[in-house]
Amino acid sequence: MDNLIGKHWHHLPAEEVIDLLDGNKDQGLDLFEINHRREKFGANTLTQKKGKGPLLRFLLQFHQPLVYILLAAALITFLLQEWVDAGVIFGVVLVNSVIGFLQESKAVKAMEALAQTMVTEATVLRSGEKRRISSAEVVPGDIVLLQSGDKVPADMRLLSIRDLQVDESALTGESVAVQKCMEVLPHDTILAERKNMVYGSSLVTYGQASGIVVSIGDDTEVGRISELLSSTEELETPLLKKISAFSKVLLYVILGLAALTFGVGLLRGQGAFDMFMASVALAVGAIPEGLPAAMTITLAIGVARMARKQAIIRKLPAVETLGSTTVICSDKTGTLTENQMTVQEIAVGSTFFEVTGGGYAPSGRILAPDGTASHASSAALLECLRCGLLCNDSLIVEKDERWTVQGDPTEGALLVAAAKGGLSDREETEARPRLDTIPFESQHQYMATLHTVPEGGLVVYAKGSVEAMLERCSLALSSDGEQVKLDADGILGAVDAMAAKGLRVLAFARMGLPEGRKTISHEDVASGMTFLGLQGMIDPPRAEAIEAVRNCHSAGINVKMITGDHAVTASAIARQIGLVRGEKALTGRELAEMSDSKLLETVEEVSVYARVAPEQKLRLVEALQTRGHIVAMTGDGVNDAPALKRADIGVAMGITGTDVAKEAADMVLTDDNFASIEAAVEEGRGTFDNLTKFLVWTLPTNVGEGLVILTSVLLGTMLPIVAVQILWINMTTAVLLGLMLVFEPKEPDIMARPPRAPDEPILTPVLVRRMLLVGVLLVLGAFGLFKWELSKNGATLEEARTVAVNLFVLAELFYLFNCRSLTKSPFALGFFSNPWIFAGCSAMILLQLLFTYVPAMNTAFHSAPIGIDSWIRLLAVAVSVMLIVGFEKRLLRKG
Repeated sequence: MDNLIGKHWHHLPAEEVIDLLDGNKDQGLDLFEINHRREKFGANTLTQKKGKGPLLRFLLQFHQPLVYILLAAALITFLLQEWVDAGVIFGVVLVNSVIGFLQESKAVKAMEALAQTMVTEATVLRSGEKRRISSAEVVPGDIVLLQSGDKVPADMRLLSIRDLQVDESALTGESVAVQKCMEVLPHDTILAERKNMVYGSSLVTYGQASGIVVSIGDDTEVGRISELLSSTEELETPLLKKISAFSKVLLYVILGLAALTFGVGLLRGQGAFDMFMASVALAVGAIPEGLPAAMTITLAIGVARMARKQAIIRKLPAVETLGSTTVICSDKTGTLTENQMTVQEIAVGSTFFEVTGGGYAPSGRILAPDGTASHASSAALLECLRCGLLCNDSLIVEKDERWTVQGDPTEGALLVAAAKGGLSDREETEARPRLDTIPFESQHQYMATLHTVPEGGLVVYAKGSVEAMLERCSLALSSDGEQVKLDADGILGAVDAMAAKGLRVLAFARMGLPEGRKTISHEDVASGMTFLGLQGMIDPPRAEAIEAVRNCHSAGINVKMITGDHAVTASAIARQIGLVRGEKALTGRELAEMSDSKLLETVEEVSVYARVAPEQKLRLVEALQTRGHIVAMTGDGVNDAPALKRADIGVAMGITGTDVAKEAADMVLTDDNFASIEAAVEEGRGTFDNLTKFLVWTLPTNVGEGLVILTSVLLGTMLPIVAVQILWINMTTAVLLGLMLVFEPKEPDIMARPPRAPDEPILTPVLVRRMLLVGVLLVLGAFGLFKWELSKNGATLEEARTVAVNLFVLAELFYLFNCRSLTKSPFALGFFSNPWIFAGCSAMILLQLLFTYVPAMNTAFHSAPIGIDSWIRLLAVAVSVMLIVGFEKRLLRKG
């Protein structure tokens, strides 16, 4: 069995494959041989990419420019034996890192839990007995038995088949199930056409088969494509890019101001130690220590909110990326549609009947052309429905309040249509028991069944392609149930009309036979049949997807459908969900012939792409990104994984998605529903809104603290606040005040805004001006009150500094209400709509009282008790800050 990897198994006869693998078609492998092969080949699982270990994930929390400054400040103050200052600075860094680590660990565990639900089992033949085992235990040479509904556990060469159809969309992108065969195929047959093979992760939709395992784990086709993922570039998210750029600019500014402070102080003759401590104070004051924690917690809350809306976020920054999305590229089947074939129109004679209801739930009606439910009086319609019911090998079952099909989806649709017409599956099969079957085969394009009938005699029911049925019919059933001469042209006209609506059309026929027969053959039904009618079906759009697409359009987000289905079907669904009006779908063949420059011109205009190969999805994503878009991409197959990884936000399907697709994605939809993407986009916008509000709230404090230190040095006066007090302000207010903005509800018009431009900075010029205004007000207020307390009130240095610290805290507290909306008044939002704000403010006031009046706090933070007159001045200045900013916002709204 050595050196068999990569064999062209499809080019070998089945008997030779068995010999090469030392297999046994009738007995399977024995226990000793199974253990030997398991030791040699390992488990039938894909090798998991080594993720970052817990220690590395924790250490990476410190890998940020601003954290480096804080660590350096902590180290230097420690060497200078400023134990309290060093301890507080390092404590701040540690708290931030722990919060980030815990949240990232949560996201990892969420995906691990989801993966545990994807267990597959296989039926194998071992030592002559059938056994049900975990797919991970399958070894090369195992004989595996397949039936409808099974997931193929590994790559296999087929040994026997009975009407086998396999859904290989996860691997090839082909949405239609493949009819399998046993013939030896040419050496150069491409993967999608190797019909004597089945591959791991594909799904048996119809029939039965046995096969011998030729490859497992990483050696399978799924494993090979998984390896290709490593060559696909993964882009950094817009948020990380902006935060990184913002951090670098802030780093240079802080270091420059700290150096300037140190240099100016030395030139003025002040001591090097004092100037170093002043520089440390400035650096500590200018760094928004709470930003890493705020960003992590804001994104974490976004993760929790999205999880409630069926979206599991694998990577925290993806929360914000969704809010930046300008284009959503969505698959059709199961995402925009129900993934449940549904009969929507029936043509009998010259009459067209409409079928209401969607999916496999047998609820709905069949309406006559005048809109009445008069189908029961149409014997011809009932006979057409009966044919679809009896010439059928599938079942409709209800499980966990959800109707599903066991077998072929097309046959499931026929069973549901019959139920809507009032026919009972049990009653019909008891009244007309089946005697024999001609199974569907691709070369014949039809299926036929032989039944006894209550009134005596036999009847053959047949269904299949329109062409196959027409060539076997000479008569037809008219609308009133009379036999008339077949009008082939009229029937083909009806087919064209139904196909133009994107419907997949099946034809139905019957013929009577005398009693005494128990079998039928192809020769028996070659002619003389009576044409019964047509049933047109489609995978209908989800009702919620229609509204979701409409919401995306109003939010300025383009939605593009990319599907492996036929162009006509894709266009029909696109029209129903409001993607296009009369636009023609662009096909994969046309894409292949299109130059890159032409594609860049076309990709903006076209909304529907049909018959697209999975690798072409990657090209479309790259074209849209070249045009400056932030692209969200949905997918479920292995071949979708490169496009999912390349997209700014990859969205995998939780139900139908492969493990490889989920691994490549940033987000997993647990319900495979497009509406969940739209809801996640809304949450993403709200998350970025709240993060921006936090920045607009916290940065003026950092600006003010830095300017206070710089002003003090330039004027040659004592520092109004020292480093340890700055850390107290920054961390306590960040946790008790700033983080309350994280819980701010989404603003009502959030999905009526256009997406943010990808190149737009986090802070717009308007917001920067507002922050500078607040920063200057804080400097004037803190410096003014500090000097007042020293010169006019006769306060000690500790008391004056306590007043300055309290001014910063109270001003931030009142300014917090201005930041609940970047444009609106807090009263316009509902003043009490965020109760967390009031809880945080109450806790902050209590903490400041402890800071001011508890002796232990006085010792640790160089504070001192102050009088009531100082508090009155503090409140007056703090309220003034809120009123001035409110006036500025009002001017902007009017402008």
